[in-house]
Amino acid sequence: MTQVITLLTDYGLEDGYVAACHGVIAGIAPETRVIDVCHLVPSGDVRRGAAILAQTIPYLPKGVHIGAVDPGAGGARRPVAVEAGGRIFIGPDNGLLSWAIHASGGARAAYELCNEEYFLHPVSPTFHGRDVYAPVAGRLCCGLKAADLGPAYPVERLVSLPEPTSVIREGCVEGEVVSVDRYGNTQLSIAAGDLAALGVRLGDTLGVRLGRRQLSMPFRETYAAVPPGELVAFADSAGLIALAVNAGDAAQRLGLPPGAHVRLSPTP
Repeated sequence: MTQVITLLTDYGLEDGYVAACHGVIAGIAPETRVIDVCHLVPSGDVRRGAAILAQTIPYLPKGVHIGAVDPGAGGARRPVAVEAGGRIFIGPDNGLLSWAIHASGGARAAYELCNEEYFLHPVSPTFHGRDVYAPVAGRLCCGLKAADLGPAYPVERLVSLPEPTSVIREGCVEGEVVSVDRYGNTQLSIAAGDLAALGVRLGDTLGVRLGRRQLSMPFRETYAAVPPGELVAFADSAGLIALAVNAGDAAQRLGLPPGAHVRLSPTP
């Protein structure tokens, strides 16, 4: 019997939305532990939510994982439950869950959440986190089977966000900004191993190409290896290269939103 539910939303902490979800779960499955992954995903930022969930899922217990970042709430998109790697992911079929499902070994089965017997009533068309996902997750923890939630849905039809990629060619590696955290650190799709393949080592200087701009940036182990206010590149906790400013905001200084193209290369 599953005894862990995790929650990732863009609900924020200023209102009672998160507490309402906790309360619904507690009323159905009071022994279940709820882990809050994040509730400060920028409003409607499906890509940022997907990155957070995918990079966190390896460290979370197997259980039921709710994702509720849905700029299309109340629209035509379907709520789904997806089984992957011994976990069940619940949320909107808008790509939010796709990277975490991939990180868990890929979808084994999927179901459309149609059986209203397991919902909270009345169902708000704009608050499925409380009225659909939370009660369904609680009931799964009490022994309900995912197949009871609704008809099977072909896993190949699940919405999937394009995977961030990196390409090594002509002595450089090209990638994109995957996400920007609350500190302004810009996480790239370029792995530390990509730089190693180019012969880059800690202590070296990187050439950083941002559109038409060309910068030089030290490649160090952490922020503190450079003076406050200085730019630095380092391998973050997910093993990806991040561009940062010690005690500053790299995304703002460099003008790098998610999806921006970046090219890194060793310098002589």
